This record gives sequence, structure tokens and C-alpha cells, in this order.
Amino acid sequence: MLGGIGVGVCLTFVMLLVVGTYSAAAGLGGPGGGRGGGLGLAPNAVPAKYQQLVARWGNLCPAISPPLLAAQLYSESGWNPTAVSPADARGIAQFIPGTWAGHGIDGDGDGDRDIWDPNDAIPSAASYDCELSKDVAGVPGDAASNMLAAYNAGAYAVIKYQGVPPYKETQGYVKTITTLALSFARPVGRVAPSQQAAGAIYFAQKQLGTPYLWGGNGTADQDGRFDCSGLTVAAYKTVGIDLPRVANDQYNAGPHPSRSELLPGDLVFFSNDLANSREIHHVGLYVGGGYMINAPYTGAVIRFDKIDSPDYFGATRVTKDGAEASPVRDSAAKGA
Repeated sequence: MLGGIGVGVCLTFVMLLVVGTYSAAAGLGGPGGGRGGGLGLAPNAVPAKYQQLVARWGNLCPAISPPLLAAQLYSESGWNPTAVSPADARGIAQFIPGTWAGHGIDGDGDGDRDIWDPNDAIPSAASYDCELSKDVAGVPGDAASNMLAAYNAGAYAVIKYQGVPPYKETQGYVKTITTLALSFARPVGRVAPSQQAAGAIYFAQKQLGTPYLWGGNGTADQDGRFDCSGLTVAAYKTVGIDLPRVANDQYNAGPHPSRSELLPGDLVFFSNDLANSREIHHVGLYVGGGYMINAPYTGAVIRFDKIDSPDYFGATRVTKDGAEASPVRDSAAKGA
């Protein structure tokens, strides 16, 4: 009886927080708000060992920026310097050896051009982008979009169509990278409130008290149980947003509000390395007042927990475009 009353009080408290916070936030999405613009990198969005490289080489020419370069690298390899694709694209920037032979540079000045070395590969990616931007410099429209289209379809196609060509793959690539760039950019002003957050919270509230299951997606054969990222996937799916399955990819599903700007519905993340988003190990759904709903660990149930802990990493305000732009990766490592 007391437990049931306690949960009821908590649910009422959360709904008041949701209503109150959204009322207060109604005016936050003013001119330029919520677009994640600007050239600075969001804190810790890029792994610490690559931050200086991305910040430096992302300003090599006007067509690129540090967030855009970060989005390309993340999309290509997920920051994995040993990645190899089925097409034999190699390293953190996923250069094919033939392309590397013509466009790889000695980024660190050590006398060699190593496709596997991020100190060469990241500068080479920026240099190649800038070469392409020069090839299409006379084409009207957004320089970054034209450069990305040239990267995907070739400069000739961009010149022929005088902008992003009408190819579904190319248009999708441009949208994906420019959208992902928002998740690496330091927001200018406040991030616009989410329109779908209340529905996601409503779903998560209904799961309170459900036992945790590592790898759980809430299916009938799993007795409706979830792990942390399975819960957030299911919650946002009810409002038409398909999040990546793994928490460290969910981090890139939108821009990043600061701790003081959190709103109900934001995803909150916890990492083993506070300078590396790829080391995120847990995610929850923020409900206000410093609390989240989350599926904590084996032996626990879905519950309210405080978000302030030593491993608190940051937050993401989910957008539909941001979720759709996230690369599809191996989701075998569930539970995080």
C-alpha cells in the first residue's frame, strides 16, 4: 500500500514537472534557437584524443567546420582508427587505398602518410573536403552541402546540376552529415524544447517497477523487460522516433543542452570516461527536478534515480532527424 502510494505521488510530481517545465520553456526556441549552430565543438562530444585535431583541421577552409568534420568521422567509423569496411575503406576517416594515394597527407609532419594514423587521416579528410569545395566553388548554394554532395556523387554531378544533385543517396548523405553536425556543435543560445518528449515520458512511467533485463527490448518473450537503452528506444518509438539501439550512439541523436538547461524528455548519459562519448555505459530519460527514469542494472527494476553522480556525462535533446541520421552499427553490446 505504501509503495503504491509512493509511486502515485512520484507520478503526480513528474507530471507537474513536465507541465511546468514546458510552460516555462515555451519561449526558448526564439530566432536561431535550437539549431545547434556555431563553429565550436560541444564539450566531450569528440573523444579527447581527437578534439584538438578536429578543432584545428575543421577550420581548414570555409566549407567545413569542426562539427561537420566530426560528423563525417563519426559517421564513417564511429571514431575507430582500425575500422575496415567491406569495400576496403580503412581507418578513422575510411579512405579507400586508391583515394588515399592521391589525397592522403602527412598531417603530423613525421615523414610518412599513414592511413591508419588519425594524426594523418583526420587532416587528410579535412584536406580532401577542402579540395572538393574548390572544385565546386562556382556552384550556387550552401558551400558545405555542395562539398558533401561532391564527396558522395563527384564534383561533376554537383556542377552539372548546379547544386546537390537529385540523387536519393546523395541527398540523404548531405542531410545525414549536416544533421549529425548539430550533435557535435556547441549550441548557440538555448536548445529548442522537444515536441515528442511528453509521450516518451508517459511510456517510461508505465514501465516503473518492471525488472531489468540485459539486452531487453520489452518484447513478449522477454516479459516486457528492458535494459537502459532498450527502454529509451521503446519510449521514443511510441512517438515516431527510432533511436539507435546502443546508448553511445543515442548520444548523437540531437543537440546537447547543458545541465542547467535540461528539460523532461532529454536523454541523460553516464560514461566511464568523461572526455569520451564512446565510453558511455548508461542512459536514462530525464523527468525534471534532477531525476530520471531508467533501467539501472540486473537485479533492479525500472525506477526513478538522481542524475547527479560522478559519471554523469551529458544530455541529448532528441530530434527525429538526429535519430535518423545516426549510423546503424553493431548492436550486440546491449545494456549500454
